[in-house]
Amino acid sequence: MRPDRPSFNRRRLRRLPLLSPRQWRRRLVFWLGAALVGVVAVGFAAAAEQAQHLFSRMVAWQPLLVLLLAPGALALSLWLTQRFFPGAQGSGIPQVIAALHIQDPARAGRLLTLRIAAGKVLLLLLGLLGGASIGREGPTVQVGASIMHALGRWQRLPRPELLRLLVLAGGGAGVAAAFNTPLAGLVFAIEELSHSSFKARTGSLTLTAVVIAGLTAIGLVGNYIYFGQSTARLEMGLAWVAVPLCGLLGGLAGGLFSSMLIHIPRLLPGAVKQVALRHPVLFAAGCGLLIALIGLASGGTSYGTGYEQAKLLVEGQPGVPESFAFWKLLATVVSYLSGIPGGIFAPSLSVGAGIGHWLGALLPGAPADAVVLLGMVAYFSGVVQAPITAGVIVLEMTGNHGMAVPLMGAALIGFAASRLVCRRPLYATMARRFMAGPH
Repeated sequence: MRPDRPSFNRRRLRRLPLLSPRQWRRRLVFWLGAALVGVVAVGFAAAAEQAQHLFSRMVAWQPLLVLLLAPGALALSLWLTQRFFPGAQGSGIPQVIAALHIQDPARAGRLLTLRIAAGKVLLLLLGLLGGASIGREGPTVQVGASIMHALGRWQRLPRPELLRLLVLAGGGAGVAAAFNTPLAGLVFAIEELSHSSFKARTGSLTLTAVVIAGLTAIGLVGNYIYFGQSTARLEMGLAWVAVPLCGLLGGLAGGLFSSMLIHIPRLLPGAVKQVALRHPVLFAAGCGLLIALIGLASGGTSYGTGYEQAKLLVEGQPGVPESFAFWKLLATVVSYLSGIPGGIFAPSLSVGAGIGHWLGALLPGAPADAVVLLGMVAYFSGVVQAPITAGVIVLEMTGNHGMAVPLMGAALIGFAASRLVCRRPLYATMARRFMAGPH
């Protein structure tokens, strides 16, 4: 029998991507997920800001109160992480990279549950209430990926590759909404999260998620520039010596920082290592005490994300000591070593700004505000070893496209300098630990 022609044609039309009801249902779920990532990122940012302001008010009232707040908050955060939210520790970006490369969907999914996402948010706020030097941007990547993963599971996507695309898009959307940097979100997803697995379809899906999440965030809080508008310029001539100098010193410092995070846990003295292994909550409390002492020594500038200090430096305002970069880097290492949930994006950008501030005093021929940006991009590129992401994210966060060429130059030099002291990229190395773990 010949098939009924009208029915046959309808079935053929429904198989077309633009007319398939199933494809449109998936697109709508995907778009809804990206918008939800934007809403959560905005709410997360507002809550983190309030937590940091509450901490600042408490220590302004009594500076020595931090000697109780920091150890207590870090100990409680680590206990809750181990007891209720295993997999929420650290930045969150290594977990997303691991989930994208683990072949077993069940194992990958255990790194991206909504329970872990909720724990990530709550425990990061607790860390900020204790003055830890942590940021919310890396955790937002894991939260965004977890939301998209949950929606993909709900839709029962037929192929694991489609679920990975959702996870990748959710991570990129998280960066875009957290910083209001849509281009950086796309570049970060391609350069840092997906690595060699990038395909044309990956880019289109991620771009769609980034745009929707970014528009959602703009609709809620307006179109802002993260660090405020920078008008710095670097004229051709002798001032350009700042580019290789900042690139070299910032990249070396960023590489050393990454190397410390990778190797310090196994290089700790024997007694300290035993405490960390057998009594991790007590060890976290000790890290909290160190954070409190570092904060007191720095005049309170090492606490929290470092956003306020970096913004002052980018805008050329006074109030940040030249020793800021040293204390902030030290506080960030100790915070990460404690094992509590928290990212290093914002602290690293603030350390880089501090390095640029210090170098600016040694380079009177170069504008100080321009050197701050160069130090920021070079150090951040050295930490993450993703120079394109570093250059784009600093450009978008400062709104200064006139510095595009020197910033990209400093980012590339910083990347090369970092590889001299840290051969393995930080996030990829930590992702391998999750891939090899019991998840």
